[in-house]
Amino acid sequence: VQLVESGGGLVQPGGSLRLSCAASGFSFSSYLMRWYRQAPGKEREWVARISAGGGATNYADSVKGRFTISRDNAKNTVYLQMSSLKPEDTALYYCHAYVYADCWGQGTQVIVSS
Repeated sequence: VQLVESGGGLVQPGGSLRLSCAASGFSFSSYLMRWYRQAPGKEREWVARISAGGGATNYADSVKGRFTISRDNAKNTVYLQMSSLKPEDTALYYCHAYVYADCWGQGTQVIVSS
């Protein structure tokens, strides 16, 4: 199982970013996918999840209405569209799949700062 995140960077408050997570080594279209984040000095927190088929999504209250999770099963990729970014969104963002065990990518850094 391999998960590779990309798309992070430095963005001003109110800006947008789209994160991607490319998956390989498992039957991607059969698995629920999640995004997590970990801010400096804080525990990793769940951000969003999407069902295997993409028809059901859920969000943490802190990002609801600003972030959108989606997936392209033909490309084995899950996305996190982030809008109206706030400084408190600064974190290392990880995608996750439970494939017989917890599987994590290496993370992509998002910094929201003016």
